[in-house]
This record gives sequence, structure tokens and C-alpha cells, in this order.
Amino acid sequence: MTLSPLRRLAFGTLRRLMSLWVRSEAISPSPLDDALDSGHPLFYVLQQSSASDLVVLDSECRKAGLPRPVLPVQIGRGDAETGFFYLTPEPDWLGRQDKRGISPTLDRLVTALENDEIEDACIVPVMVFWGQSPNRETSPWKLIFADSWAVTGRLRRFLRILILGRKTRVQFSAPIHLRELVEQEKGHERTLRMVQRILRVHFRNQKAAVIGPDLSHRRNLVKGLIHDAQVRQAIAEEAEREKIPLEKAERRALAYGNEVASDYSYIAIRFLELVLSWFWNKIYDGIRINNIEGVREIAHGHEVIYVPCHRSHIDYLLLSYLLFTNGLTPPHIAAGINLNMPVIGGLLRRGGAFFMRRTFKGNPLYTAVFNEYLHTLFSRGFPVEYFVEGGRSRTGRMLQPKTGMLAITLRSFLRSHRLPIVFVPVYIGYERVLEGRTYLGELRGASKKKESIFDLFKVLGALKQRFGQVAVNFGEPIRLAEFLDQQQPDWRSQQLAPQFRPEWLNETTHRLAEHIACGLNEAAAVNPVNLVATALLSSSKLALDEAALVRVLDLYLALLRQTPYSQHTTLPEGDGRALIAHVQEMELLAEQKDALGRIYYLDEQNAVLMTYYRNNVLHIFALPALLASFFQSSGRISREQILRYTRALYPYLQAELFIRWNLDELDAVIDQWLAAFIDQGLLTLDNEQYVRPAPSSRQFVLLTLLARTITPTLQRFYMATALILHCGQNQVSAEELENLCTVMAQRLSILHGLNAPEFFDKTLFRHFIQTLLDEGVLRTDAAGTLSHHPQLAELAEGAAKRVLTAEIRLSIRQVALERGEEETPAG
Repeated sequence: MTLSPLRRLAFGTLRRLMSLWVRSEAISPSPLDDALDSGHPLFYVLQQSSASDLVVLDSECRKAGLPRPVLPVQIGRGDAETGFFYLTPEPDWLGRQDKRGISPTLDRLVTALENDEIEDACIVPVMVFWGQSPNRETSPWKLIFADSWAVTGRLRRFLRILILGRKTRVQFSAPIHLRELVEQEKGHERTLRMVQRILRVHFRNQKAAVIGPDLSHRRNLVKGLIHDAQVRQAIAEEAEREKIPLEKAERRALAYGNEVASDYSYIAIRFLELVLSWFWNKIYDGIRINNIEGVREIAHGHEVIYVPCHRSHIDYLLLSYLLFTNGLTPPHIAAGINLNMPVIGGLLRRGGAFFMRRTFKGNPLYTAVFNEYLHTLFSRGFPVEYFVEGGRSRTGRMLQPKTGMLAITLRSFLRSHRLPIVFVPVYIGYERVLEGRTYLGELRGASKKKESIFDLFKVLGALKQRFGQVAVNFGEPIRLAEFLDQQQPDWRSQQLAPQFRPEWLNETTHRLAEHIACGLNEAAAVNPVNLVATALLSSSKLALDEAALVRVLDLYLALLRQTPYSQHTTLPEGDGRALIAHVQEMELLAEQKDALGRIYYLDEQNAVLMTYYRNNVLHIFALPALLASFFQSSGRISREQILRYTRALYPYLQAELFIRWNLDELDAVIDQWLAAFIDQGLLTLDNEQYVRPAPSSRQFVLLTLLARTITPTLQRFYMATALILHCGQNQVSAEELENLCTVMAQRLSILHGLNAPEFFDKTLFRHFIQTLLDEGVLRTDAAGTLSHHPQLAELAEGAAKRVLTAEIRLSIRQVALERGEEETPAG
């Protein structure tokens, strides 16, 4: 379609008028460098005829230095044409249109390729979004103004420009090479239809990914929940159980639905975007996003469930903000009912939050309503977000997953898997977490305080502090169908009723939770604070001179770059000196100068707080630190011995820290780390044995500091094992043992000056005991008391001699003996 002089005049006039009001930006611009460098003709394709969309596209192309759509493009020896066309072509001045619905430009391109007039041609699908508001069926304002799935008339387009013109976004997609389609030799007409079909599917998927599916009005959605068969049954059972009329039970179900359901509002999303844009710029030095391209690809045609780690109350605000500003639909977010407070709760609900009670026990009607609401979100394709950890991590490490939401998700998927479900792990790494001060007491061992969003307001007085950067890493997507294929190959043949739960559901849900937790840790963002904390907390006095600290940090960077934890893990730029300077600017590192140079150390408050940031990346250092531990008491060790002791201890480290490698992969990973140790001078290989450096060398000091990273964890393992052995067979229950471990840890922390949250975290002991049960090392009898494997003492002492000093082992055994004599019930 060549623009006539009259059309060029009209287009130029419209462009000048719109430039006075419309403000546009490109979202997720597709790299077109290869297509441009090839020299092949390039055409933009818009979904439907719209002069305003064309003006915005032309403006973005001018800003980006891309070929403008309204300028001529030569097709072989034919006439020059404009560089765009509409998937649904516009009619001519007499209202006539190609009956096939084929753009003349597309027809001409395919003909030129078939006749070999041109080597190839690229078409770039482009969508223009006037705001990103899903359509509400009963909201006339949204029907008029917002981008939706409805056909847009001229009046509505005009009003849309007036209302939403200040927030216009252009989505460029990857080029489609027509030569690849023509070479399928399906004939001219079939090729044209195939191109159109590809474009239609692309535009439909892209629109769903950006503005989301059509939204029903909240009132209609909630009312629809009580018509579900499962909810109707729960209503009848509630009426019978409570001896109340059926109508009252229905009203109760509606009240539960209104308590839970979000009230997604574009106005609220835009308000939050403005507020949060100010907030991030005020508080943080920037937000680094990694691997979001994979999310854009997977969002098309899938039900996406975002599963972030939970470090701060702002996690869900941050993720929704980033998705919205990067052209993806903000998810519906599972939030605790404690956040449903006046004003704040309403704003969060309009931002996509739906609220859930901490426990569903004893309330089957609430359970049925909540399950059906979540099933409605999944089946309609709304992106959803929830935290598998349940609450925020106060220690900085990944918490043991809570499986409730995952179980609901699995049952919903088994009930109806029309849309494939994909879990997207999202690691959010802070250089300084906002609630850090409120975590200090809990890190010192105080009891956990009730979560409150007002914790955020406590930090407003400390805004003069530097909070550094935030990294948001998207991990490897986990396709639920593929996961079930591996775990339960016959799951597709088990078509389930809504209330039916297969026998394998609980075990499979736990495996899925662990798989997601490992996926989150795979996407970890290692930052300068993590590395400095890891280095200084491993020193005996929490202090190192400048040269030593630089060497340690450079070593850690070199090891992690040579042996990456995963392809989704990110590392900071720069060397050790740059990392120190950055952490110093954040006032997390104290400095003392003397005639011999600088000494960097952690004061009392920061020493406790920095354990939080060390624990963020403890899973990355766990395996190399364990290998380094073997050389603290042995000068030389064979590969076979290293493999044997590592395989004995690794299951407990993996279960606690969610390390990514399974036992089948472990030997190869160990070899990679040992090779890296040799390259960095930490070990040498002599006659098929690995030899440590001389104890007086710098390399041995570096090896020792690395080993100490995992020492507190290994001490806890040995504490629990020593208590088990001293208590004897069938003398204590798991709960009693857990309490004894906690008391023992507090005592040892005083005796040895240990100041790490691991020693006060009862849940870590609980999980270690459970892992011993899972591994068959411990057993429970009918009375619930524990018995241990006969060879436990030999195995525990053999491993402990390799990784712990004699002083620590003796102290633990003495304290265990004292506690065993005082606390163990008489047998």
C-alpha cells in the first residue's frame, strides 16, 4: 500500500497532533540487528487497521533508529511499497476489501519469493497497547478506554487516546522469515493462509501475555463460585453441620469469596507503578533483571505461576512492578490475611492480591471456596504468584517449603489441564533488605514476631542509609506436566473428581516443593555483600587485613567463575577491591587504619546481620567448603576417600540447603571443584592423592577460610548425632531430641563464642532429624521414641574427624553427655 499524497498529508497532520499528547515507549524490543544486517526487505505487521497505532509505531522506529514503516521498501524489481501492512487489511475508499482477507503487500511478498525476485523477507509483528488494562465486562469506562479483546471502534479509539495516550507501549516481536515458509512448497494460497494463521496465533498469545485474559467483574466471579458442585456440596454440609438454613450457609460462602477474591484494577496498577517507580529510585541504586526473556516465551499459551523466594514485604510489589513495566501481566498474588488492613489491604487487593487464612483446618466451606477460586484463576489463564516458603526468611536461607498452595495447584491441574501450568522460580536478592533491623532480634535468638506490613514504616527513618541494588533473576521454568510424567507416568489416565486425592499426591507435592526450592537457589544472585559476609564471618575474629580480604574475595570470584553453580546464577562485576569499596559505602563494613595498613572488620550489630547475607549464598559454597574441610585435619586424601565422605554427608546438606545436584551427578561435580582448587593453588595432585598446601602458606589460610563457611552447619549435625548416641536407643522422641539440640546449641554458643542464627533455629534441627529418619539412620517405634543405626557412632566419628577440630568435637561430646544425664527420661 503506497501512501498517496492525500494520505501522507493526513498522516503527517495526525502525527503532529498526537505528538502533543501521546507518550510512548518500547517494551521488550526484539533485537532486529540480524534482520537489518541481512539486507533483506523488512516489513512491520499490525493486527488491525489503525492510523493511531501506525503513528505510534512510526514514532518508536524513529527513536530506535529502525526503518520507518511509512517509507518505501523495494521488493525485487517491483514498485516501492510502504514498510508495513495490516493482518486484517483496511478497505479501500469505496469500502471494498480482498475477500480472502489477504494484505496486498503480503501477497506481493510471497509472490516475489516464489519467483526468486528476492532472497528473503522479514516480517515483524508489532502490537501497540494503550494502557495494559484487562477488560471488565460490566465496567463501561474500561469498555470505552482500555485495551481489551473487544473490537475497537473509531469513537472508542479517540477516547482511548485521550485517556490512555500518556501511557502507550509498543511491543516488537522477533522477525518471521518468509523464505522458510515458502520453501515448504504448499502453494501460493496455502502459504498465505499459513502466514496469516501464524500471525493470528501470535497476536492472540501476545495480547494474553501483556493484558491478560478477559476479567469478569469481581461480584460475578464470586457469585459464580457457589454454583460449583464441590462448593454446593460444602454449603449443604455446612448447613447440616451447623444446623442453619441453606440460605445462611450460602451467604457465608459468599462472604468467604469476598474475603478471598482480588479486585484487580488498572487504576490501582498505574498508581502503584508511579509510587513504586519513585520508591525504587529513592531507596535503591537500581534493579538488575536477568533471564526475563524466557518468561516472555513461556507466557504464551501457558498458565504461569510465579514462585519467588520471600525475603521482604516488598517482594510481591517488586515482581508485579517489573512484570508490568516489561510488558507482562501482573499476577494475582496470594497474600496472608494479616495484610488485609484498612487502606493498605484495599490497595493490595486492587493490585491483584487475594487473601488467604493461615490455616484452613476446621473450616471445610472456606477450603472449598478458596480451592474453587484458585481453580477459576488457573483455568482462565490468569498468572498467579505465591511463596512456597510461606513466610519471610529471617535467617536469609531458603525456608522449608509449605506445600498447601502446591497441593491445591496439583489437584486443580489434575481436575482440568486445559492450560499447561508452568512454575517460574524468581530469586530476589537484596544487598540490604529493608526489614534488616527488625530481623536482628530474631537472628540473635528472639522469638519470631507476627508479620506486619508496618515493619516497612520502621525503616523510613533510616532512608539515609544506602540499600544498594536489587537483583531479580528468573530461573528455569518448571513444566508441571513434564514433572508429573517423571514422577507418576500414568497420571493422565487418572481423571480425578474435584474432591478425590490420589495416594501419591502428598509425596509428589513434597518433591515438587523441593524441586522449586532448588530452582530458586539455582537462580541466586551473588552480590558484593554476600561475598564480603562469607569471607569475614569465616575469620576467627571477624576481621581481615586489606590484602587478605582482597585475596579471599578474588579467590571466591575465580572459583565461582570457573565452576558456575548454574547457568541462571549471576555474579558481581569487578574484583575484590571493588567489592570492598561497595560494601564500605553501604556502611556494612568497619575499618581501622594503622601504620601497617587497613583492617576491615564487622562490629557486633553488623556481624549478626551479615550472617543473613552469608546465608543467601550458603548453598553455593556448601560443597566446595565441605571439600576444603577434609584437608583441615589431613594433609593428603585420595579421590576415593573424598567421594566416600562427601556422599555420606551430602544428603543432609542437600536437604537443608536445597543444593541442585543429585547423587548421580555428585562425583562429576566434585571432580570439577577439585580441578578448580588445583588451578587456584589450594591443592596439588601427587600420585593420585590430593595434597594440601603447607600450613604456614597463604593458600592454606585461604583453604581454611573456605572450609569454615560450612563449619557451623557441620557442628549442628554433630551436636544432634552426639545427643542421639548419648541418649541411647528408644529413650527420646523426635520433639524431645529437637529441644535438647536447641539447649545444647545455646550452651555451646556461649562456650565458644559462636554467633550464628543456625544455632538458634529449631526448625533446622527438626529438619535434620527428619532427614535422618528419611535416610533410615533413625527409626521410630510405636511409642514415638527414636532408635539409631548400630554403625551411627562409627560413621559419625569418622566423618567428624575429617571436618571438625578435636577441641570442638570434645566440647560437643562433653555437653551432650551432661545434657543426656540431666534431661534424658528414665528408660
